Amino acid sequence: MKFISNVLVLICTLTLSQAAWAQEDVIRKNLPLRLPQFKQIDEVRKSEIPGLYEVRVDGSEIYYTDAKADFLIEGSLIDTRNKRNLTEERVEKLTAIKFDSLPLKDAFTVVRGNGERKMAVFEDPNCGYCKRFERDLQKVDNVTIYMFLYPILGADSVEKSKAIWCAKDRSTAWLDWMLREQPASSGAGGCDATALSRNVELGRKYKINGTPTLLFTNGSRVPGAVDAKKVEQMLAQAAKG
Repeated sequence: MKFISNVLVLICTLTLSQAAWAQEDVIRKNLPLRLPQFKQIDEVRKSEIPGLYEVRVDGSEIYYTDAKADFLIEGSLIDTRNKRNLTEERVEKLTAIKFDSLPLKDAFTVVRGNGERKMAVFEDPNCGYCKRFERDLQKVDNVTIYMFLYPILGADSVEKSKAIWCAKDRSTAWLDWMLREQPASSGAGGCDATALSRNVELGRKYKINGTPTLLFTNGSRVPGAVDAKKVEQMLAQAAKG
């Protein structure tokens, strides 16, 4: 009897799996057929709402649809009982960056105190919010900051980033500009600034859509110009793993 029971469970499991695959096939077929401009689908899976399916495209763009792809929903799925933005959590998981995988050769460091704690920041030299953030960041001690120049606000951002990257002392040139509006000199001739384009590619890959964006050793990400108190909080959380 136990053998028969196990077989029945296996058959049911296979039947459910086949049904799920069939449903995914329907969605994969109907969406591009009805919306030719729709991007190539990376993944289809059930959402937390019965009958609603998550459709993932372009790595981390999330949409929702019904079982036949008759309707398409763009927006956030909110768990009202637990006050959680399920779509946002899903995107954060998909775009999480392992700190150890960051190409640190394409960043320069700003070290304060013993430099024991670590974080990475993506910033544009023309970003007003970044300048405000940098002023507040001066209050954070005992930290090593890996600064990724991320010139996404225009051609002038690229030129300023090149001047800072090619400066003799990058961290000093950076702080002179961000805190004191003192532009960096043109730098050494023939300086290799290809790190800047690699940073932009990296940011696009991981959906870093604004500056500043902060990354911590536990994989957490904070967009926007947060204050020193928030940075301290995130560094403490990262230290716990």
